[in-house]
Amino acid sequence: MILAAATIAVRLFFVQIVHGNEYSQNADRQYAAPASNIFDRGSVSFKEKDGNLLSAATLKSGFILAINPGDIRDEEGTYNAISAVTPLDHGEFIEKTLKKEDPYEELVHRLSQKEADKINALGLPGVSLYKEKWRFYPAGTLAAHVLGFVAYKGDELTGRYGVESYYNDALDRKGGDLYVNFFAEVFANLKNTLLTDSAKREGDLVLTIDPAIQTALEKELSAVEEAYQSEITGGIVINPKDGGIYAMAKVPTFDLNKFQNVDDVNVFNNQVVEGAYEMGSIVKPLTVAAALDTGAITAKTTYNDKGSLTLNNYTIYNFDKKPHGITDMQTVLNQSLNLGAVYAMRELGKEKFKEYMLAYGLGEKTGIDLPGEGRNLISNLNTNRDIEYANASFGQGIAITPIAMVRALSALANGGYLVTPHVVQKIEYRGGFSKELDYPKGRRVIKQSSSEEISRMLTEVVDSALLGPKEKMKNYSIAAKTGTAQLEMEDGKGYYADKYLHSFFGYFPAYDPEFLVFLFTRNPQGEIYASHTLKTPFMNLTKFLINYYEIPPDR
Repeated sequence: MILAAATIAVRLFFVQIVHGNEYSQNADRQYAAPASNIFDRGSVSFKEKDGNLLSAATLKSGFILAINPGDIRDEEGTYNAISAVTPLDHGEFIEKTLKKEDPYEELVHRLSQKEADKINALGLPGVSLYKEKWRFYPAGTLAAHVLGFVAYKGDELTGRYGVESYYNDALDRKGGDLYVNFFAEVFANLKNTLLTDSAKREGDLVLTIDPAIQTALEKELSAVEEAYQSEITGGIVINPKDGGIYAMAKVPTFDLNKFQNVDDVNVFNNQVVEGAYEMGSIVKPLTVAAALDTGAITAKTTYNDKGSLTLNNYTIYNFDKKPHGITDMQTVLNQSLNLGAVYAMRELGKEKFKEYMLAYGLGEKTGIDLPGEGRNLISNLNTNRDIEYANASFGQGIAITPIAMVRALSALANGGYLVTPHVVQKIEYRGGFSKELDYPKGRRVIKQSSSEEISRMLTEVVDSALLGPKEKMKNYSIAAKTGTAQLEMEDGKGYYADKYLHSFFGYFPAYDPEFLVFLFTRNPQGEIYASHTLKTPFMNLTKFLINYYEIPPDR
């Protein structure tokens, strides 16, 4: 009796829960005319701060209205009856009714249940209704580049861009026999169903993306784009301790439910992951941290800043082209002095500098779970020319993807180790199982003490130089740095004198950070320095996150 009861319970679970959707579809087919397999796909959910899930990608149901032209005797009467329920093009309708040898011609897609009920009640000869489902994104444009969409690739309807593409194997529904015996399904190949993670299982995705943070980020990026008419503006909000991404966005963006209407398909590309840019002065903290880590310098180490330095017949200047005299390393970060970064690199040594840049992950991909990750361009470090290393020390001459830059900067914030950036936290499989995706700590890059010291120095940058008395948050420690890099000319022969990439990163609370915010904008109009274009959106996001997550003061 116990065995029989258990068997029935398991069977009911699989009928009602695991395969409930398929049986529901079969019931729908009894309402309308029989159809081929109805489109099906796993769902994607945002995760709010309290753990509640909010739909990001789901399915919407409706009906296809089709006719069998050979069965229609009164074309005008049929047209008038249908057009009273849903708009029809008269010419197109008549043209299709003339195809008497064709038993199936579609007229309208995505009819509502109410419309389908009205048409079904008319009992029109030769008119049929077919159940259909399609991909629907409830939030429209929100996190468009993270989500991607479903579209045809050749003859196959599949995930394109974003997690729709990267996790297509989990989200795709191939269908199958609903009456597969549970015990046979599980025990026939126990190793591949329960004991390993390698088996392909269909499931739903739970993202690390918080919709409130995503909305706030997109609002700030759009404001920058509108104010400065930039070519591209992007940003990331990440947990620097575990690599979970709370928000990722790029503008211009697009509506996921109307992606067919875009004028330029390049808008689908996610330059936060795919693009590589010379990042400018936000690289200086990586250089200084590396030199601190070896003991080559301290925050109080000084050098004589003469305003310019010539290497391999090229002359390097500070941003103001002025000498600063005897200057310490804290001032180098406070005033973003190129010559100070070069000094720190030379004290570290070229080989050690290259070793640290590679350790930060700048010579590899991050492994983020999004398609099309770009390649960092750091081949200049394979030369032995002093000028190449000098330029790289302050973020010129090497191009880095924003996601790789965020990963490297997270090591400064989290105690010195690399993380794996990711946007999916969990897969909930159809068989009732779920899997929390595991992203263990990566290699250590700098010592804990070096992480604490560079964080202290970057906090001093904010307190003394970066934000000013009106912006500085009295009760919160914020470590941050701006970057302004000249854009390389299209022919690769030099840099534009009036085109820049602006970047800004910061993390807080500085000594136990919960968030790292990274922003960039390419070729903003009317401003030279990132401190003018990105300071306000950074502080707006910082204040929002502190309030939204109720982060207690740390000083």
